[in-house]
Amino acid sequence: MLNSRIAAPLVALAAPLLLYGGALVSQLGFGLHPCEMCYWQRWPHQAAIVLALLALLLNKNDRAMRAFTLLAAIAIAVSGAIGVFHAGVEYGFWEGLTTCSTTGGGPVTLESIMAAPIVRCDVAQWTLGGISLAGYNAIFSFGGALLVLILLRRRSTASA
Repeated sequence: MLNSRIAAPLVALAAPLLLYGGALVSQLGFGLHPCEMCYWQRWPHQAAIVLALLALLLNKNDRAMRAFTLLAAIAIAVSGAIGVFHAGVEYGFWEGLTTCSTTGGGPVTLESIMAAPIVRCDVAQWTLGGISLAGYNAIFSFGGALLVLILLRRRSTASA
């Protein structure tokens, strides 16, 4: 049985690792190149991974562990919110970016610009059941953040 004391930080680590890992697999394994907003969704997951690792490293200090776990849950939810915005742009609910970047955040050279695939933020590259990757990120991010919060709350009511 999973130790209830560290269940929340473990989920706070696993959720963004799986979501970020899935994004990398779709990019590197299946050639689905990310647009600018796809990168935006990755940043909070990267932050959540670091925050959850800090929570686990500081597990002897219950207050610090809970604080970092809560921050990780917030970061996961932020990625979900960006996913909602991105999915809304893809479905035409609202306008997205007026400019686009395709270099992936690396150094911008003429070669990188010429080699970069053109990826539009308002066109879903892949869907399943009518839901884009941005939509799935939103669903799973909000679900993961909610699960972390439930586990945190369960832990606080059990220790009270």
